[in-house]
Amino acid sequence: MNGSATGAVALQNKQRTLISHQIKHRTSNINIPIALTIAGSDSSAGAGIQADLKTFSALGVYGLTAVTCVVAEIPAKVSRLEPVSVEMVRAQIEVLAKNFPIAAMKTGLLCSRAIISTVAQTILDLRSKTPLVVDPVITATGGHPLLESSAIEVYQDELFPLGTLITPNLDEAVQLGADKIRDRESMERAGKELERKFKTAILLKGGHLSGDDAVDLLFTNGTITAFTAPFVRDVATHGTGCTYSAAITAGLAAGMSMPDAIARAKKFVTACIAGRLRWKGTSGHNIDALNHSADNAIAD
Repeated sequence: MNGSATGAVALQNKQRTLISHQIKHRTSNINIPIALTIAGSDSSAGAGIQADLKTFSALGVYGLTAVTCVVAEIPAKVSRLEPVSVEMVRAQIEVLAKNFPIAAMKTGLLCSRAIISTVAQTILDLRSKTPLVVDPVITATGGHPLLESSAIEVYQDELFPLGTLITPNLDEAVQLGADKIRDRESMERAGKELERKFKTAILLKGGHLSGDDAVDLLFTNGTITAFTAPFVRDVATHGTGCTYSAAITAGLAAGMSMPDAIARAKKFVTACIAGRLRWKGTSGHNIDALNHSADNAIAD
């Protein structure tokens, strides 16, 4: 064997030793928070469990999933939605909860009365005290209904009482019983009304109001806390609500206080929108997607 070959072998051996050392070192020290998302699968990967997993990963949390339905969609268009059986939804949650130290959970698209009720009952049966963020997904960004109209009552009666935080947008707040929201004043009235009604913290997302800033209001224990960021215009994408609630869940899983988790999540989702991805679709129209890069995980 000549000198260059001997050198190459020596280098390979050195690299193998280094990689082996790195693997051993890393596997002995992995210990990051775990969060569970109970939500629908979005084929375009911009919303639902795909957005949740990207968000968890960017914010240093290991994500678990319990899939409630499969949605064939692109931004602004839902082609088809099929629910998973309630037995399968329950089985996913149970096997994960019994085998992983889940530090926080969130729900997204639950799509039917039966699935909402199953999720609520499974959480009750597990006697879980894990923080639960409920994102009451009712309508897609493009306006397509994603939830049976009669299911809202089950949300209110069975799942909301288990929630640590409920995160409706303005349209969802109205569907949950609040008066129409036109401005900051009516937004405050609506949030107070929902907090009294559901007896848990409410994050009312005000991104649909006009103005230069997107203002969200946290209603908890009779106090109001505002979270403000510049409104990012000319973005035609979806999954902002999923990403926001997932980012809050990641913060709670990491032990952050609710206000701190929301503040970081607000920065993250704003950066994801501002740094959006864009492609020219085969139909000739632009397709936008949130950019869930870890670079957008802005420190406080």
